[in-house]
Amino acid sequence: MRKLSVFNSVSLDGYFAGANGDFSWAHKQDPEWNAFVAENASGGGQLLFGRVTYQLMVSYWPTPMAAQNDPIVAERMNNLPKVVFSRTLDKASWSNTKLIKGDIAAATRKMKQEPGEDMAILGSGSIVSQLAQEGLIDEYQIVINPIVLGKGKTMFEGIEKSLNLKLTKTRTFGNGNVFLCYQPA
Repeated sequence: MRKLSVFNSVSLDGYFAGANGDFSWAHKQDPEWNAFVAENASGGGQLLFGRVTYQLMVSYWPTPMAAQNDPIVAERMNNLPKVVFSRTLDKASWSNTKLIKGDIAAATRKMKQEPGEDMAILGSGSIVSQLAQEGLIDEYQIVINPIVLGKGKTMFEGIEKSLNLKLTKTRTFGNGNVFLCYQPA
């Protein structure tokens, strides 16, 4: 069975997006962090997005600016297979992207049973909360950023039942970020 992971940055007070949807605060650059991001991006797999995150990603990664600023990550983001879950999009124009409308949990269950590499959700809080409630997420990779936003959006917004998780890995970075890995307990 394919594994489904989440990779998200959160503020110290638990928000993955600020009040206006901004997440530029999550992109602290330094050589150690950049090497970690490039190493993470070098893996294979399939990327899963909700519509909002998909539209943010497609507005940056296929551009010359992304190729210049983040060549390794841009190459992976553009070439990996991607899925966007949306009720409102009519098509997905980014290379190697499949649009899925309808029941997100059922579609994800089906994808997990199919042969292939593991899958990762980037951003996409509404997708995370829906799939977490269904017990479909195998690993939560959370990067805590040393910033307090005061308000914003959590990736677990709308969760109606508690999730018991166990810590499996940690790593601290010189820029103040802390990487935490959790799996369902």
